[in-house]
Amino acid sequence: MKIKAILFNLYGTLMYVEDEASDEEASDFLFSRGYEISPQQLKAAWHFVAMVDYPKYGYADLDSFLMQMFWRLGVEVDKETFRGFKELCKKRRQKLYPEVEEVLSKVKDHGFKTAIVTTTARFFFKETLRPIEKYFDFICTGYEAGCDKSNPKIYIKVLDVLNIKPEEAVVIGDSLQYDVLLPKKLGMHAILLDRKVKSKNKKLQMLL
Repeated sequence: MKIKAILFNLYGTLMYVEDEASDEEASDFLFSRGYEISPQQLKAAWHFVAMVDYPKYGYADLDSFLMQMFWRLGVEVDKETFRGFKELCKKRRQKLYPEVEEVLSKVKDHGFKTAIVTTTARFFFKETLRPIEKYFDFICTGYEAGCDKSNPKIYIKVLDVLNIKPEEAVVIGDSLQYDVLLPKKLGMHAILLDRKVKSKNKKLQMLL
C-alpha cells in the first residue's frame, strides 16, 4: 500500500520548550501570595484541564485555561496574583527544531498529506507554529478530536479528515506508547524519533 500521509507529533518532534517555570516555582509564588497550593496539586490540576477539560470545551486562550485550573483547585485568586501566575506561565519559550521547515517543505514537494496530532491546546503553540503552519493539511488538538492523544479516536479523526486508510499513514513522534504502539494498533506505520541521540538536529532528516 502506498504511503499518502505523514502525521507528526508536536513537542519533541517539531518543537521544544525552554525556560519553563517549574511546579515548585509556581507553587512558591502562590504561597507568597497567600494561596497554599502545592506543586503536586498544581501539576494535577493543570494536567486535568489539559487532558480532560480542554478536549471537551476548547479554551481559546491562556486566561480561560488558567481560570478553569484554579476552579478545579477550588481557589479564587485575586487579579494581581492571576496576572503574576500568568507571567510565570509565559516564561515557557518554545522553539522549532532547526531542520523542521526544510523537512516539511520536502515532504509537501513529494505530495504527502500532513497533519499534527497533539492533545495540547492550540493557543499554547500557535505563534511558534506560524512559520510552518502552511505545510499542514490538518492540525488536530484534543479539542478537534474530543479526546486526549492516548485515545485512538484522535488518530481516527485525522485519518477521516485526510481521507486516507490507516495503512496509508506514517506517524512520527518521540513517544513509544502514543506515537508508535497506539497507531500501529490501528494499522498505521510509525517511526520513533529519538532526539536524545548525538546528532539530534539531523535525525528527522535521516528518517525522511
